[in-house]
Amino acid sequence: MRRRPLDRAGWGRTACCAVVGFVYFLPVLWITLTAFKSPRDILTSTLVFTPTLENFANVFARVHYEGGERLETGFDLYFLNSVVISGASVGLALILGTAAAYGFSRWPLRGNDSYLLAILTARMLPPIVLIIPLFVLFRMTGLAGSYLGIILLYTAFNLPFAIWMMKSFFDEVPRETEDAARTEGSSEWRVFFRICLPQVKAGLAATATLGLILTWNEFLMALLLTGPETRTVPVGMGGSLGTGIGVDWGRLAAIETLFLIPVVLVTFVLQNQLLRGVTFGTITHGRRAR
Repeated sequence: MRRRPLDRAGWGRTACCAVVGFVYFLPVLWITLTAFKSPRDILTSTLVFTPTLENFANVFARVHYEGGERLETGFDLYFLNSVVISGASVGLALILGTAAAYGFSRWPLRGNDSYLLAILTARMLPPIVLIIPLFVLFRMTGLAGSYLGIILLYTAFNLPFAIWMMKSFFDEVPRETEDAARTEGSSEWRVFFRICLPQVKAGLAATATLGLILTWNEFLMALLLTGPETRTVPVGMGGSLGTGIGVDWGRLAAIETLFLIPVVLVTFVLQNQLLRGVTFGTITHGRRAR
C-alpha cells in the first residue's frame, strides 16, 4: 500500500514538531558536547573543538586510602544506589499499583471515586510540605539514611500514579474474554495473569518508564533522608564537583551524561510499548466515538 505524499499542512506540522523537538533536546546535546570538551573549550563560545575523554577519566579517577581505594567522585556508589533505589521502588509501586488498579476497575467499591480522588490528592501534595513530618518520622523509626526508608518513600510517591495509570488501561480491556475464561473454570488469578496482564503490557511499560524518570531525578527527599552510604547521583553530584577555583563543569557534564544513559536505554528499549501506552486510551476512545 503506497503512502500518500505529505501536503503543505503535513510538512508544516512535521517542521513544527522538528523545531519543538530540537528545542527540548538542545540542553541534553549541549551537556553531552560539554562532557567531551577540554576546560579551555568549555569557557569559550566556539562550536569547533577537539573531543577529549579527560572529563570521563576524572569521573573514574581513584583515590587510595587505608584499606582500599574508591572513586574520587563517589560516582560508583551513588550510581549503584540510584539503580537499586529506583528499581526497587518502581518495581514495588508497579506490583502494588497494578493489583490495586485491577481491583478498582473490576470490583469497584461503594464510593469508588472518592477513594481514587483521595489517592490522587496524596500524590498532588508538594514534597516540600511533607519534608518536616517525614524527617521526624524517619528519625523516630530509625529509617533515616537507610535503603529501606527511601525505597518505601519513593514507592508511596509512585503508587498513586501507578494506580491511576493502570486503572485507565484495565478499564479499556473488554470483559467478555474474562467472563468466558471464568465460565470455563479459570480462577481469578489465572484470569488476571493470563488474560488481563498481557493486554496491558503497554500500560506497564509506560507506567514503569515514567515512574523511573520521576524517581531517577528526585533530589529533595534524597538530599534530606539519605546518608553517606545511600546517597543517589543527584545528591552526590553537588559535593564531589567543587574545586579550589570553582565548579569543574567538564566533570559535571560527564557525570550528567553518564547519568542520562540508563533512562535513555530503558526508554529506547520500551519505546514501542511506551508509544502504545501513551496513545492507548486516545485510540480506544476515538474508535468508540466513531
